[in-house]
Amino acid sequence: MKLLLDTHIWLWSFLEPERLGQEISHELENSQNELWISPISIWETLVLAEKGRVILDPDPETWVRTALSKVPIREAPINTEIALLSRKINLPHQDPADRFIAATASVFGLILITEDGKLHQVKEIQILSTKLCRLREEKK
Repeated sequence: MKLLLDTHIWLWSFLEPERLGQEISHELENSQNELWISPISIWETLVLAEKGRVILDPDPETWVRTALSKVPIREAPINTEIALLSRKINLPHQDPADRFIAATASVFGLILITEDGKLHQVKEIQILSTKLCRLREEKK
C-alpha cells in the first residue's frame, strides 16, 4: 500500500508511538508499504514547534531532518492539481493543511493514515485509521 502520513501520525511515530495502535504500527513497519509525507506536514510540524505544542530537540529543523533520514519516506510534491483540488475537496472546515493533505492523497492515489475525524468525512480519499478499524474503500 502507498500510505500518506497525516502530520500527527508522523509525529506520533517518533514521539508517542504507543498512540498509533497495533494496526497502524504494523502498517508503518511493513516493508511492503510505501510511506509518503506532504511538505505541508513538515510546515505544520514547524508551526506546532513554534507554538510550543511539540518539543523537537535539539531544534525543530534538525529534528525534522533527522526524522526524515531515519525512515524511508517519499515526499509528495505540491503541484497545481493539488492546489486546485484543495479548494474543491469536501471538508467541513477551511484548514489549509488538512485541505492540502487530503488533496495530496487524492491526486497521488495514496491512502491517508489519520485519526482526524474531519478527514474521515472526505469521500474522495481512502483512509486508514484505528478509529475506523478498517480501510474505507473509496466510493466511486
